[in-house]
Amino acid sequence: MSKRFLSNLSFKGSLLLIIGVDNLQYWDEKIETMKRDELEKFQLKHLKSILEHAYNNSEFYRNSFREAGVSPSDVNSLNDLRKLPTIKKDDIRKDQEVSPPLGKMTAVPEKDVVYISVSSGSTGMPTASPFTGQDFEDWMDYEARLFYSSGMRATDRYCHALNMSLFVGGPCVLGAQKLGALCIHAGTIPSERLLRIMLQFQPTVTWTTPSYAWYLGETAEKQGIDVAHDTAINKIFVAGEPGGSIDATKKRIEQLWDADVYDYYGLSDIFGACAGECEEKSGLHFSEDHMIVEVLDLKTGEQVDEHEEGEMVLTTIKKRARPMIRFRTGDLVSYELEKCGCGRTHMRLMGVCGRTDDMLIIKGVNVLPSSVEPVVRGNKKLSGEYRLVIDRIDHLDVLTIEIERCDCKGDAKILEREVQRDLRAVLGITPKVTVFEDGTLPRETHKAKRIKDNRKNVWK
Repeated sequence: MSKRFLSNLSFKGSLLLIIGVDNLQYWDEKIETMKRDELEKFQLKHLKSILEHAYNNSEFYRNSFREAGVSPSDVNSLNDLRKLPTIKKDDIRKDQEVSPPLGKMTAVPEKDVVYISVSSGSTGMPTASPFTGQDFEDWMDYEARLFYSSGMRATDRYCHALNMSLFVGGPCVLGAQKLGALCIHAGTIPSERLLRIMLQFQPTVTWTTPSYAWYLGETAEKQGIDVAHDTAINKIFVAGEPGGSIDATKKRIEQLWDADVYDYYGLSDIFGACAGECEEKSGLHFSEDHMIVEVLDLKTGEQVDEHEEGEMVLTTIKKRARPMIRFRTGDLVSYELEKCGCGRTHMRLMGVCGRTDDMLIIKGVNVLPSSVEPVVRGNKKLSGEYRLVIDRIDHLDVLTIEIERCDCKGDAKILEREVQRDLRAVLGITPKVTVFEDGTLPRETHKAKRIKDNRKNVWK
């Protein structure tokens, strides 16, 4: 029996009980189906309020606005938001270095802060994202809304397999609890232990990164566990990497687990998941009642049209502990405003194409690592694992794509040429391709590291 058929079933011991389908289509119908003009009025009202709050209570924003020659009273339309300066991750980091621990961007006294998440620190000093009690409640309600839109219900068993330690994705399990699901706070326990839990408690939903969903399935196979039949997982929420928006990656994970994969997007500096796929799987619904989304051309800084690629810039309109006003995410995205088939009206992300700081320039061509993934994951002869290696040889940058083959009997050279041809069509350059046997490339337990840069003095 297919697990997708069992999505509305509940397991109690050895007894299988059919649970009636929840008749409610939305978690918050008024907010989720608001007409665009009404939504924009809502956004402007809350934007003006949060700008006043930031100006009056945050030394950072007060100084930033004054330097730009603007004040909250100058913002009388959503278009006026462009009068305000943008901020970057490095601005947050420097602010907290100078004024530890929370920085002068923070707009409430520390006594009002009930929770902080801390970034991974992979690009420098870890930064803290503070929340008031109301900020946290708003966040959990939105997580519940996202889970509900992806088809999770109170009858589900939810296994949270994201890092619980300081990571902004950790508390998202509380959104599942708010929805009413039975929740297992697994976190980043060893894979073998996680598989035992899945076999014992038979959760129907889990949330992790795309690379770990694949890794866990591989680990299970080596232990003689068929996750498609031996577990009850019918929904997998993925975030933290662009793989969830790549069809080839998503399909391989779905086939491995016999489960539906839903892509989610989040930021440590905002809150856990800011956007996620509904059951239509036609883009990620953004939380436009919590933030304003701009998608800007990298050269001009102007708003791009629907389906065009640009850098996403976010402005929170409710979060009071530390408002994020025109925060440059570094994420390259495209969007759509048309109402989704599910009836929801909020902007949809049509996928994260990569990051501005992940972009490689090879032979004068911009290369996004995420562009490699559809080729590798779409080829059934390959394991799905890959790594980009960049070397400088005779003053020229050379890109090598390392891959693994599933069948060691085939001719590796023929496979190299096949993958090389497919990559050339996608990337616009011809990379070197090296084929290894399955299991050779390093596996990351959670967020995969896909780039190995052997160059020194890259910009010289």
